[in-house]
Parts: sequence; structure tokens; C-alpha cells
Amino acid sequence: MKKQTIVVALGGNALLKRGEPLEAEVQRHNIEIAVKTISEIALQYNVVLVHGNGPQVGLLALQGLEYKKVSPYPLDVLGSETQGMIGYMLMQEFKNQMPSKNITCMLTQMTVDPADPAFKDPTKFIGPVYDKQEACELAEKYHWTVKPDGDYFRRVVPSPLPTGIVEHEAITSLIDEGHLVICTGGGGIPVTRKDGKLVGVEAVIDKDMSAAFLAKQLHADRLLILTDADAVYLDWGKPTQHALRATTPSELSRYQFDEGSMGPKIDASCEFINQGGQMVGIGALQDGLRILEGTAGTTISKH
Repeated sequence: MKKQTIVVALGGNALLKRGEPLEAEVQRHNIEIAVKTISEIALQYNVVLVHGNGPQVGLLALQGLEYKKVSPYPLDVLGSETQGMIGYMLMQEFKNQMPSKNITCMLTQMTVDPADPAFKDPTKFIGPVYDKQEACELAEKYHWTVKPDGDYFRRVVPSPLPTGIVEHEAITSLIDEGHLVICTGGGGIPVTRKDGKLVGVEAVIDKDMSAAFLAKQLHADRLLILTDADAVYLDWGKPTQHALRATTPSELSRYQFDEGSMGPKIDASCEFINQGGQMVGIGALQDGLRILEGTAGTTISKH
């Protein structure tokens, strides 16, 4: 029986948890745990893995600001650096845990519309968290936009919607050959076409929106979003908070979710289901298989 294809979206905060030092060895440790879960899924499904890069791209941007002899690198270049860095660590650990499996990591460009309204209203969190005073000082110093993220503040940058995957055919060919493919990392390197040429864009695409777009393009059966929350919650942070276990796009449309965190995940999930996907699962990394079985996390389906 042919395996179903599943796109797994792994959050950047699952690789560098909130409040953890932005160290390579910390990330390696978290990647080892992530790969163990995803390797179990790969025994039952054809896996295409998309990873986030919010903490990592923010760190690279901060490092670039400290060296004054060159202009800071633009976000599209930093996004490509995180694809290589995180992809390398993931690819190496998959090979350690699944030595007979073909593992391929692809630098992936994602087209966006330069007129997307997201460029006028940044919402994508990148980099570490700060208290309010430090965030305001950094915003003034570096001309950043900062917004609340839970009890803290973080830098936000534009997050336009994906419109096309430049390397789509290559990804499809690798899946057909049985590779576990790591692609569209960090939502993909944001690019647009100008005078017939591809050029980079100053933005960070939401990886969940890109994962849903990829899943739709590949005609994948399922989409699994692994994050640092164990489910989708209503009334988050209030005494009345409770988890949604099984839901539909129709039910979710009645609620409002934070545009900086859970909102894009819900939007991406509903888009995938409405375009013909069978099921979306959202939940904690360690619950990956249980989410797919419907015994953990939140599952979203048409009915």
C-alpha cells in the first residue's frame, strides 16, 4: 500500500525554546529530540519537513548589527543562512537515526506579492524576547517595530503570504524517489520577480502558511504543525481556557486567535482543509504520532 504524504511543520520555537540561550548545542539537543519523533512518523508516511526560523534569523540579524564595517545583510539572505544552518543540523541527525533513508535538504525560494499589505503591518516575531524597556530602546536604536509577545516584547517584521515555490518540481521529484525532504525552511527565502529576474525581499514568511501552501501544491494527505503548545486553546491565559480536541474550519471561523502566534497556524490549517486536505494536526512535538492518531493535540478536518 502506498504511503500517504504528510507535510510536517516544525516551529522555530521547538528548536530553540522560549527563554533558552540561542546556542548551537542547545539547538542540536532539541533537534535530536525532534528528529526522534519525526523519524517515527516517517516509518508510516512520506515526510516533507518545513522548519521555522524566528529565533535564529533574529539572532543572525543581531549579530550583523554588531559588525559596523559592513552593512547588515538583508532578511532574505539571513533566511537562506538559517535554511542552511538548521537544515544541516536536521539532515545530519536524521542520517544518524535513519542511516538507510535518503535525506535531502533544499534551499527553497518562495515568491511573494510586493504589494502584500503585510509590508505595512509587520506581525512576524523574530529574535529573542525582551522586557518592555529594553525592547523600546532597541526599537529606537535600530528603527525596529516591536510588539508584545506574551509577557515580553519582540521584534516584528513583514510576513507576506506565499504565492509560489520556485523549486517545486525538484521537491516533487525527490519525494517520488522516496527522499525525506527538508525544504521551504523558515517559510522559504522571500523573493519576487522584477524585470524578469528573481530578487530578494525584506521579510520573513510564516512557515505554517508556507507549509500549508506546500502541502496543497504537493497534494499531500495531511499537515502536521508541531509547536510549543500541546493543543489549540480557547480563552488562552484565562481561568476559562480549554483545549479544542477535534474541530472544523467552520467552527474555528467563530473565534479569534493571536495573529503573532496561533493565528497563522489556524489560517494555514483551514486553507489546507478547504483546498481538499484530509486532516491537520496541531500540538506538541513529543505528541507527533498521537496527534495523527487523534489522541493528543488538536485535529482539524472538514466535518
